[in-house]
Amino acid sequence: MEFVQPRKARPGDGIAVLSPSFAAPAVAPAVHQQALRRLGDVTGLVPVEFPTTRKLDATARERAADLNAAFADPGIRAVLTTIGGEDQITVVPYLDTEAVAEDPKPFLGYSDNTNLLNRLWAVGVPGYYGGSTQVQLGPGPRVDPVHERSLRAALLTGERVELTEPGESEDIGHDWNDPRALVEFGEREPTEPWTWAGPAETRTGRTWGGCVEVLRWLLTAGRLPVDPAVLDGGVLLLESSEELIPAREFGRILRSLGERGILGAVGAVVVARPPTSNLTVRPTAEQRRAKREEQRDTAVSVVHAYNPDAVVVVGPPFGHTRPQWIVPYGGFMTVDGANGRLFADYG
Repeated sequence: MEFVQPRKARPGDGIAVLSPSFAAPAVAPAVHQQALRRLGDVTGLVPVEFPTTRKLDATARERAADLNAAFADPGIRAVLTTIGGEDQITVVPYLDTEAVAEDPKPFLGYSDNTNLLNRLWAVGVPGYYGGSTQVQLGPGPRVDPVHERSLRAALLTGERVELTEPGESEDIGHDWNDPRALVEFGEREPTEPWTWAGPAETRTGRTWGGCVEVLRWLLTAGRLPVDPAVLDGGVLLLESSEELIPAREFGRILRSLGERGILGAVGAVVVARPPTSNLTVRPTAEQRRAKREEQRDTAVSVVHAYNPDAVVVVGPPFGHTRPQWIVPYGGFMTVDGANGRLFADYG
């Protein structure tokens, strides 16, 4: 496959803030407004909203129309999502890929946004897995440093960054309509060291993957890469959502990717630290640790059943966690199994 390289934005350029899935700003406008202020402060870009950014129950066609308008607008140099959701798979068929190809620009999102990232990847436009105004920028007393650094790298600087462990993590913050959501983080706990498995070798490749629950939908809809050979030597990104699927279900989805030939094609696999609690489910610290360990062991076992030569790292904080690193999707990452280091190229 051939990939284009969208140019980086410059301070003063516009950045579209869209809701291609759930319009979270409609239910928590104060968090949204704080996110827009912080986005401008951190990047120097000018946030631009579209008709469905704050519109609940917008149709798939309406949300796609905003995406198409953003990609067609020369003053918009990047597209950032407010949050994920669960029905973006219905929006993707209306995406105008010709407009995207004429003026490619980076798309940032995670979770349900795996749908759009996968579609853009298929037409050679890389994006970034991560970023959410409603989760990563708006809540809390400040933007986490690792998120700010990767956001600026993705949008502005294009540098190569070593992804490191912040040392703390939260699965969920305060309810958005609780006044504390604007000034306090959620409950954070110390993190464990990442787990490395496979050969002590260094692998560099283009990334693909995303939220495993969404990858399962894409597999059912026939929207995964037709020929796994396009992933040869690549880096597979895998993470799970706040729905807290059991490790056995996580493993079954990976097994399906293995049967599709995807696990055997890639050179490395990066599995995110998974969430183990949400607003209604809060296991004990010991139970949360056990759930993370079970998913870790399942991931390594299934990947190596199909590809014993893959370098695997489990634990980097991307996807459904905070602090969150934004990582390339279709860009390059280096997984250094010899030295236990992970790098992302935002160029």
